[in-house]
Amino acid sequence: MSVGLRIAVLIKQVPTIEGGHATLELGPDGRLIREGLDLEINPFCRRAITKGVELAKDTGGECIAITLGPPSAEDALREALAAGVDRALLISDKKFIGSDTLATARALAGAITLHGPFDLVLTGLNSVDADTGQVGAQVAELLDVAFVSGVRQLELDGRQLELECERDDGLVHALVELPALLSVAERLTYPAKHTPEERAAVDPARITRISADELGEGPWGQEGSPTWVGEVRLIENSRLGTLLSGSLDEQLDALMEALRSRSALETGEPTPSETVPMTGGVATAVVVALEPGRERFGRELLGGAARLAHELDGSVYALVSGASPALIDLGGYGADRVIRLSAGERINAEDVADALVSIAAEINPSVLLAPSSSWGREVAARFCAATNSGLTGDASSLEVANGRLVAWKPAFGGQLEASITATSPIQCATVRAGALPLLAPRDHLPTESTRLVAVRGRVAYSDHRIDEAADKIAGASVLISIGAGVDAERYGEISPLVELLNAELIATRKVTDKGWLPRTRQVGITGLHVRPPLCIVIGAAGKFNHMVGVRAAGTVVGINIDEASPLFAVSDLGIVGDWAIVVPALTERIAKELTN
Repeated sequence: MSVGLRIAVLIKQVPTIEGGHATLELGPDGRLIREGLDLEINPFCRRAITKGVELAKDTGGECIAITLGPPSAEDALREALAAGVDRALLISDKKFIGSDTLATARALAGAITLHGPFDLVLTGLNSVDADTGQVGAQVAELLDVAFVSGVRQLELDGRQLELECERDDGLVHALVELPALLSVAERLTYPAKHTPEERAAVDPARITRISADELGEGPWGQEGSPTWVGEVRLIENSRLGTLLSGSLDEQLDALMEALRSRSALETGEPTPSETVPMTGGVATAVVVALEPGRERFGRELLGGAARLAHELDGSVYALVSGASPALIDLGGYGADRVIRLSAGERINAEDVADALVSIAAEINPSVLLAPSSSWGREVAARFCAATNSGLTGDASSLEVANGRLVAWKPAFGGQLEASITATSPIQCATVRAGALPLLAPRDHLPTESTRLVAVRGRVAYSDHRIDEAADKIAGASVLISIGAGVDAERYGEISPLVELLNAELIATRKVTDKGWLPRTRQVGITGLHVRPPLCIVIGAAGKFNHMVGVRAAGTVVGINIDEASPLFAVSDLGIVGDWAIVVPALTERIAKELTN
């Protein structure tokens, strides 16, 4: 066991949105009114605090909490101190107002350098208000240290960390030497939580204020932020909220008529209505970083890139590493040029980001797209920190306005949607799986070149256990969402409906916490966001934290025995009844409908 580790924990205050009760309003300027909002420590950051305190105590070291925010953010640091951190740093100055993720990362990296060195830096996997998950990787790039995301198990042996990490498609093991920066997942440990009385009892002398001048000339805040928030709009609940009445047979009659009129029972993946547009212009370049093994996601990104390039009179460059589709497929999906990264050993996200920096210097792209996955977020975040480029994380749609990329992204747990533009020459975005439509392939053969990559080798990944749920869920026309009200031992009673509709199961966080379904099937604020034509919710309460993940579904059907369940307000059609009785009857009705 190492002795005397110095650990920094990066934390953030966010609006309290548990249950969807945060009241979010927009001012005359279209910006969020923050005054009066209840604030708390980001849930993921609470796990980082617990683990940082634990490691510092075990090694006889020191744990310091750091946050960037207004003077009121001191309350978050008080809670961290109550949880056992030794000291706290509050980066607070009017010059920091308007900081985007990159400007925030610069300030945090500056404070870490000023009060360092540190052996280990911990932060949350992402923040539930913005869900970008990019600040940690940007800080790691600025500090030039190894970065590993989604840590759910951690063992320290001397100066080496053995980690198990959550990925979008499963789990992976990693070995990394200190110093390093880790983002932590929910399952790592219990959250640090303390009462207002415990926070008030903390000695304020244990909190050190850091000004902008102490960190250097900057630029800081809005001046140092390459992204700009434009139009912001509230996302209203657009569900019908129709609670069906009468006997079960009468409810099912009404349900089937409604599903028929909404074409919600057309099973099988829809045929794309749009073909990948022809590109190949010389005005600009749109680069897509393709994640190995995620072919469907890659198709979505390349199709979206081709749409942008078509409007911008540009060409699409596909950057690939590892196994990838054939050249003709890449061209059909949207690529005009393919750059294959080659090395004698495994190429990690950090190495891909390094290669992108040198490639961008040569081809001068205007847009970079990457998947909003663990891999893609690190690639894009590191690239943008290295090139001072603006990055929109977790974009849900892309468009062009006045020759510039506009990326729309959800925020505050999906209650808001904001348009983000970048002032930097290169505009970057990570995009959610399923956010962009899957386009029909065109007939096009791209050119190809190979680029040798220098491998840093700071993180050794192994034993990647892949669960193909994410891709299956993305391609499913029907999803059946399972809540904790359905015991795992009774899932077999739902299987006939699943098989009949060729559906995929998704789940609430409570279900995955119990281990009844894998985390790769969790939907909601801290899970997947899906957009099937039909989603049937069974045994769930309908809480905001889960239902926000199915916001883009075409039709939502809720089944609950409680007529007063919140589920019905966020469903289009609701059936009141015991799921164990309703589901077999519904299966029989749908079977008859599909055979007619």
